Amino acid sequence: MIEAVSCGGVVIFRGKILLLYKNYKNRYEGWVLPKGTVEPGETYPQTALREVKEESGADAEIVEYVGKSTYSFLVPEDKVEKDVHWYLMRARSYYSKPQSEEYFKDSGFYKYHEAIHLLRFANEKEMMAKAYARYQELHREGKWEEAGRKKTQKAAAKAIS
Repeated sequence: MIEAVSCGGVVIFRGKILLLYKNYKNRYEGWVLPKGTVEPGETYPQTALREVKEESGADAEIVEYVGKSTYSFLVPEDKVEKDVHWYLMRARSYYSKPQSEEYFKDSGFYKYHEAIHLLRFANEKEMMAKAYARYQELHREGKWEEAGRKKTQKAAAKAIS
């Protein structure tokens, strides 16, 4: 068995969620959330931010950790057990450009009721629902705009010193 770890983001801008459409060799792969493999020396938050930027072009910041999903799949040589760590993120704009090298053909921000129907995988739907509920809670409390900013400012100050 092969163990793998990825990180990704539920990226929200003005109440809409970022999705990517993947199509490999004209085979339907479906709509997904941005995520990818942890590289040596990276923290999980660094991986999540890098993958969102690479796969979608979106400029985002982490608000908070959402949770972990686990799934498995078969490759020719073995079975892969994958953990994906998810973060609620705030985008700085509606800008997105799908990464063609990873076979992403389209991207965009969708209303929740659209996104829940578009997403292909149940575990991504579950994480998106959890993250969106948290977004709504923060938004209702008037805390969405400042959520995560203190962490971002602390990290920037630490990087300078």
